[in-house]
Amino acid sequence: MHDYAEEVLALVQAKNPAEPEFHQAVREVVESVERVIERHPEYRAAKILERMVEPERVIIFRVPWVDDQGEIQVNRGFRVQMNSAIGPYKGGLRFHPSVNLGILKFLAFEQVFKNALTTLPLGAGKGGADFDPKGKSEGEVMRFCHSFMSELYRHIGPHTDVPAGDIGVGGREIGFLFGAYKRLRNEFSGVITGKGINWGGSHVRPEATGYGCVYFAAEMLATRSDTLQGKTCLVSGAGNVALHTLEKLIQLGAKPVTCSDSTGFIYDEQGIDAQKLAWLREIKNVRRGRVQEYTERYPQASYTAFVPGASSSPQWDVRAQCAFPCATQNEINEEDARHLLANGVTCVVEGANMPCTSEAVKTFLDAGILFAPGKAANAGGVATSGLEMSQNAMRVCWLPEEVDDRLRTIMRSIHAACMDAAAAYGTPGNYVNGANIAAFIKVADAMLDQGVV
Repeated sequence: MHDYAEEVLALVQAKNPAEPEFHQAVREVVESVERVIERHPEYRAAKILERMVEPERVIIFRVPWVDDQGEIQVNRGFRVQMNSAIGPYKGGLRFHPSVNLGILKFLAFEQVFKNALTTLPLGAGKGGADFDPKGKSEGEVMRFCHSFMSELYRHIGPHTDVPAGDIGVGGREIGFLFGAYKRLRNEFSGVITGKGINWGGSHVRPEATGYGCVYFAAEMLATRSDTLQGKTCLVSGAGNVALHTLEKLIQLGAKPVTCSDSTGFIYDEQGIDAQKLAWLREIKNVRRGRVQEYTERYPQASYTAFVPGASSSPQWDVRAQCAFPCATQNEINEEDARHLLANGVTCVVEGANMPCTSEAVKTFLDAGILFAPGKAANAGGVATSGLEMSQNAMRVCWLPEEVDDRLRTIMRSIHAACMDAAAAYGTPGNYVNGANIAAFIKVADAMLDQGVV
């Protein structure tokens, strides 16, 4: 069986050269599900793995737009429609200079398993562009979004592919994208999630990924008769996920002490409370500034700039019990993982997509701490997007309390599915194996039922 797994991995590497993130994501899944395929030879006979690692469709297109100086700019847009075995493609759009096909294939592949875990009928996709909205005017962002949608609209729809936001795509960008789609198709439908609450959005959708991440952490700690109350927590990032992770941690009695962006991180030993979080929100969402500005109002906090090319990040060398990496992929390497363990961290919950390298994940698992992979822990965002789709289909809007209750129930179900699958296949307590196995079986069985398509 190990030889078969290596054959699949070799095939992926040969057909997708220079895409290390995609290779990393596939390897993790393949290594987890080897034991499943050994027990269920029908999956191998139907070449489920070989089909699952190949996107059903990849769309690449140019995005021309005019900046405020009247100059024509050209970016590249993408949509990777990975798997539709259990529902329409679902996954975010990312606008960032680092976006390329390999990154999006990795994200789309992860999305297959994340969406399968939500208990909702959602397939998986991912997309975006190498456009950077930072430093752009409202008019420039609008013109880019309208140009981007003038091609993407041909390939999406409420029963085909339902995009959402991701890095660089917040409420402003979702509004511009939806407006363009509505005009081009002459229809008002639930084709995009993350919409404004007054025009088809769902309560709790902006908060859902961060809230869900913390709910999952609470479920993990409960297996060891513990809670988040009083726990010192490290949080990376300063975007939507990180800020709402901070908010829910504060609500549940934890003490978050860090926050970061691409330039550096702040450390507030006294803890980030609700008032300080409001200031962080103003910095990032209103002023569109840097986290360093936090120290202007709270000088007791320290700011440390990141050193490009450094072997480890100082934000993970802080005394704490829990860590929530919520920034980007591979932000925690093996050295960072060792620093976290040495500083007393016993629970690591991925708020971002694959923020820990393979070596870091192995370090955590070998140490026997609680470790939750992003495909399980940060599934709250796409789960609530699925709830938004349900509300759109029924033309209703649920109250915030109802959506939050449904979100917590879904996160509890995901946790239980991970635990059950891990135990059933001989690795009790291993959330990585549990998440991969539970999701793989659901998608694989659907693919078997539908034949060779």
